[in-house]
Amino acid sequence: MKHVHGFTTLASAALMLMLASSPVLAKDSPSKDKPEVQYPNATRVAPKLDLTSEKDQKNVNAGLDAVSANDKAKALQYLQPIVDGSKSKYAQALALQGLATIKYQVDNDPKGAIALLQQSLANGVMPNDTYFQLEYMLAQFQVADEEYQPALDTLTKWRAEGKKETANSYALEGNIDYRLGKFPEAITAIKKAQSLTDKPEASWNQILMASYSQSGQGDQAAQVAQQQLAANPNDPNALDNAVAVLMQANKNDEAIQVMEKARASGTLKTEANYVNLAKLYLIRAQSSNTDSKPDASKSAQVLEEGMGKSIVTPSAENYLLLGEADELSDNTSGAVDAYTKALPTAKDGEAAVRGGQILLSEQKYSQAKSMIQQGIDKGVKQKGSAYMLLANSEIGLKDKPAAIAAMKQAAQDPQTADKAKAWLKKAGAGK
Repeated sequence: MKHVHGFTTLASAALMLMLASSPVLAKDSPSKDKPEVQYPNATRVAPKLDLTSEKDQKNVNAGLDAVSANDKAKALQYLQPIVDGSKSKYAQALALQGLATIKYQVDNDPKGAIALLQQSLANGVMPNDTYFQLEYMLAQFQVADEEYQPALDTLTKWRAEGKKETANSYALEGNIDYRLGKFPEAITAIKKAQSLTDKPEASWNQILMASYSQSGQGDQAAQVAQQQLAANPNDPNALDNAVAVLMQANKNDEAIQVMEKARASGTLKTEANYVNLAKLYLIRAQSSNTDSKPDASKSAQVLEEGMGKSIVTPSAENYLLLGEADELSDNTSGAVDAYTKALPTAKDGEAAVRGGQILLSEQKYSQAKSMIQQGIDKGVKQKGSAYMLLANSEIGLKDKPAAIAAMKQAAQDPQTADKAKAWLKKAGAGK
């Protein structure tokens, strides 16, 4: 499936296809209550209908009722014989539409549905309302099958010939444009859709925000996200959208404000919410030119609150994040505790080495040695640096042979080889 880069940074929204309803069959006698004409300005000249068989009419109705009930067996029973043998092209077109819907809804086969709809439209003997309804359905099926350019071509033809403008059709066009990477066009289409209804779908803003972001208009994307959140303050998706777009636009301060407001109101409820807020505080602490402690402390406090509420899981990744926050806020005991808790389930020994480094700086050599060794045993990226720390722990414990052994290991790593060899030479252990 094709994804346009950046869309996954937003909370996902399902873009549901609105399937066309079953068309009404032509009747022999005119109805007193004629339905409203849906395409009064269409340029297509409607052909004369040829449905004269009461049996065909009855079977089409029964088949389309089965389609509405997702009863594949019954739908095939009534509709396939009409496709294969009816003398009425109109009846065949309706039956093909029903079978296409079954292909899509029951068989999950959009390609098969597309082929049947194209056959129905090529048949051509149907009223304008039915014809354009099926053409619009074809565009939807093509989107479902990720045939975006054909879908756009179909939709363009539908609008040009049917002379119909609806909010949903422009929303569909915006979706297609986005998938094709035509972001300015997607923005125009979605804004047009929103202008045509007083009840725009919330999912349309997903495309609008993503299109703004992809076209370098981060400020516009953030504005839409915040407007959506203001209108739906208790909607978790609106919160996630706002935070994601603000972070993408590097508006971390605004993202923190949004999340803290949600936290104060009790609407910060997911692990992702808490972890993102903690990360935002940590990022701001790491980039601070003055005092990093306040934001680092807030990062740790957010994580601890989330863990205390059983919202944030006590995972190795989260304990590593907590350790980093505590370390930056000079809460060394908290940092060591967090790194220690991360070790059992961590995929590597990085947390243990970081904890050991803190203990080494506090001259707790025995504890430092134990943690660093556990980290090395579990695996670290910078082995030379880890062995240098282990050697310094052994030096602190006045175990020269063990320090030499660790330094020899450090000497095998190109990044630490020079320092390790210089120490070994000075210690009389180098070659």
